[in-house]
Amino acid sequence: MTGSTREPSPNTRPIVLVTGATGYVGGRLLGELDREKYRVRALARKPEYVRHKAHPDVETVAGDALDKGSLLAALRDVHTAYYLIHSMGSSGNFEEKDRAAARNFGDAARECGVRRIIYLGGLGDPDANLSPHLRSRHEVGELLRQSGVQVIEFRASVVVGSGSLSFELIRALTERLPVMTTPRWVSVPAQPIAIGDLLQYLVLALVLEIDGNQVFEIGGEDVISYGGLMKEYARQRGLKRLLIPVPVLTPGLSSRWLGLVTPLYARVGRKLIDGVRHPTLVRDGRARTLFNVRPMGVREAIAAALRNEDREFAETRWSDALSSGGTLRDWGGVRFGNRVVVSQTVTVPVGVDAVFDIVQRVGGKNGWFFADWAWTIRGWIDLLVGGVGMRRGRRDPGTLHVGDVVDCWRVETLVPGQLIRFAAEMKVPGRAWLEFEFRENDGRTVIRQTALFDPVGLSGLLYWYALYPAHQFVFAGMLRKIARTTRTR
Repeated sequence: MTGSTREPSPNTRPIVLVTGATGYVGGRLLGELDREKYRVRALARKPEYVRHKAHPDVETVAGDALDKGSLLAALRDVHTAYYLIHSMGSSGNFEEKDRAAARNFGDAARECGVRRIIYLGGLGDPDANLSPHLRSRHEVGELLRQSGVQVIEFRASVVVGSGSLSFELIRALTERLPVMTTPRWVSVPAQPIAIGDLLQYLVLALVLEIDGNQVFEIGGEDVISYGGLMKEYARQRGLKRLLIPVPVLTPGLSSRWLGLVTPLYARVGRKLIDGVRHPTLVRDGRARTLFNVRPMGVREAIAAALRNEDREFAETRWSDALSSGGTLRDWGGVRFGNRVVVSQTVTVPVGVDAVFDIVQRVGGKNGWFFADWAWTIRGWIDLLVGGVGMRRGRRDPGTLHVGDVVDCWRVETLVPGQLIRFAAEMKVPGRAWLEFEFRENDGRTVIRQTALFDPVGLSGLLYWYALYPAHQFVFAGMLRKIARTTRTR
């Protein structure tokens, strides 16, 4: 990374904590800090979701910003902490969750003697009638400052990079729709910043010699709208696209429409649209004078994002973040019914490694082996009720790791050659898993497929038994197709 100004010796390197390590920016930041020779500690609610992506030198710890006790342990001996946490993908009162998390983190940082907090928030005129999401971003910065720990807050607009929420929205719309009717928010001006430039600001903030709390507005060279970004993307991809503005699409209708044609779903789409209804422009240019960063323009930023276009997956993606699925809900006080377990097996005349390789390719562009139309319908239904749907795809078409998103599931457990367990992130009245176990015997492999469901109350039981015939049809067909596929390898 250009602009770095120090390379600490191994014996004196301070510990730097990165929160939001499962997210898009946090995941990229881990690699940058490791390359700059910092001692890096990554905080995640499920640290196993981080370990396969992080360098072996990165320490991973379990913690939750809503649990102050876990923060006190994670912040011990930390010099600087990155606060990259938000509740954009969560259900319910996300503003209150953001407040509680910021207060906990600030208090824990003060008690642990943290010297500096670096926070990434959102651009927007604080005197304007901001969306709840942007208003919450500004409030979080203020709550962190109230802790007494020095806070450097960056406020950024659209982040352009392969795998970012905004860029994947632009990519999906432009690639799939030759003609688009666009609501008013598509023409609102913004000042996008390339992910590489954003990371430079975040890393250089570690060594910035400055007193007191600081708020820096950062952006790229160009002021442009989402519509302009789509046109530039189309130009670079050699696509002809027509945008027809219409005044009638509300944020709610727009978010559901986006869910049908992009990887987004209604809850995240609504908050994203709410956040771009007002201009997000840099008004204070101090960051240009204090940091050795020369931000690129939109054309160069999109070109940089497209250099990896032939790759099937980005280094990190917005949907990697646990909050992108609204998962890890607080089930405290909820009484689950008896767990429902439906299991079936098939034996195939091939070794376990070959079978495991086939099964771990499930989902995304590879499909679900059987009745993809049924999975598509289930995804549409999930989108209509505010769930994640089936459009998030998967990072890598050939291999899986713990924490990977696969359409409406996430890999919860993976033991090569033995076990793959997916946890559902769709909206269901309970908790659901789909599991594949593998056991080899004399060159043959037994595949056990198990669907597990923890229903919540009567509604959970009614849901399961009403859909039992459909589940049996799809899961049994999937297992038969997996067996046939192994025999043709």
